Amino acid sequence: MGGIAQLAKQKGFQVSGSDKNCYPPMSTQLEQAGIELVEGFSADNLQPPPDCVVVGNAMSRGNPEVEYMLERGLNYRSGPQWLAENILHDKWVIAVAGTHGKTTTASMVAWILEYAGLNPGFLIGGVPENFGVSARLTDSIFFVVEADEYDTAFFDKRSKFVHYRGRTVVLNNLEFDHADIFADLEAIETQFHHLVRTIPANGLIISPNQHLTLDRVLQKGCWTPRQSFGESGDWAYNLDKEDGSIFTVIHKGKTVGQVNWSLIGLHNVQNALAAIAAAHHAGVTIDDAISGISEFKNVKRRMELKGQVGEMQVYDDFAHHPTAIELTIQGLRKSVADAPIIAVVDARSNTMKMGHHREKVVPAMRLADVKIIHDPQHIDWLDDDSNSVEILDSIDRVIEAILENLQPNTKVLLMSNGAFGGIYTKLLERMQSLNS
Repeated sequence: MGGIAQLAKQKGFQVSGSDKNCYPPMSTQLEQAGIELVEGFSADNLQPPPDCVVVGNAMSRGNPEVEYMLERGLNYRSGPQWLAENILHDKWVIAVAGTHGKTTTASMVAWILEYAGLNPGFLIGGVPENFGVSARLTDSIFFVVEADEYDTAFFDKRSKFVHYRGRTVVLNNLEFDHADIFADLEAIETQFHHLVRTIPANGLIISPNQHLTLDRVLQKGCWTPRQSFGESGDWAYNLDKEDGSIFTVIHKGKTVGQVNWSLIGLHNVQNALAAIAAAHHAGVTIDDAISGISEFKNVKRRMELKGQVGEMQVYDDFAHHPTAIELTIQGLRKSVADAPIIAVVDARSNTMKMGHHREKVVPAMRLADVKIIHDPQHIDWLDDDSNSVEILDSIDRVIEAILENLQPNTKVLLMSNGAFGGIYTKLLERMQSLNS
């Protein structure tokens, strides 16, 4: 929603909004864009009546602004509908969907297009370091959008991505998530099938080779050419360095170049292949795509180094699904070899709060030397037949547990899809004081 607000401002609209618990980097971006943000919800925020109220999917009946909007008959739209009508209707939309990697892959695509001189617009659910903002409007025909499967609004229960009318569409992966709105995996597959139905025959679907759930989606009906990525895919790879920081790109069996970049992890290698394929469909040469991705700087909160004390490092990552947690730790492990890793998971997502994935989270952390779960909700966690995980209900207790386990070259990995109670600054201050 903050990104959409920035696009509206750049489009020439007068924009204001209300929210609660808005924190950096989005709060900072809104302030820099000159967008008025009111903390909390009140009918007074809709006076005088705006020409259009753009309603986020976190809003529900009972919210004072929602009730006022409905009672007064104000003109309103969901965020995705407003985006489709005002920004995307005349664009070549490159949409990136999937359970994991949407933000990173969309950022990669946008950067490759930028590197190739195509000046794309974009709306991304994070802050790509190459751009410094999460949304941008340009006069380019190309627009990159992170295409989320979460529902659109309280009055529109379709997934957001069906509004976007993507021409080049990446389907990165598909697993069960969002247990608060989807009953099961089949329900999510249905929404992905609806997305596939909107992709034109002169477009392109880019998806992983031999992915069971996505294969089921495409078997329900597909009217668009498809390219695959991954092992034995149209776009494949060889790891020249085990941690994924250097890899060779293979297109249809032919070596076409090497990527040497700052990212790590096999999941990021896969993201890069999808991004190169998408950019190539938009007209970027393979050479330019590989050169561009080699200069990609990642996204804030994706293995972002928050600080260092001596040889001890603290990383922040958005991972909150077991698969993402496992891949993130795996990438770090291959990068730091035998250095101790303390992995901390913030059980904040709605799916975790409901107890889903509780049997998968601890096994996903197995490559870490110390495993900590921050669980203020007191979820009934089921361990992997060991007592190898600490389950703590406060930020202060998490910090103390980290400090107790620090060694001179420890890597601390904090994983959360929220602000994590400001743990980053507090932890680094305590680490600095102990080291001084």
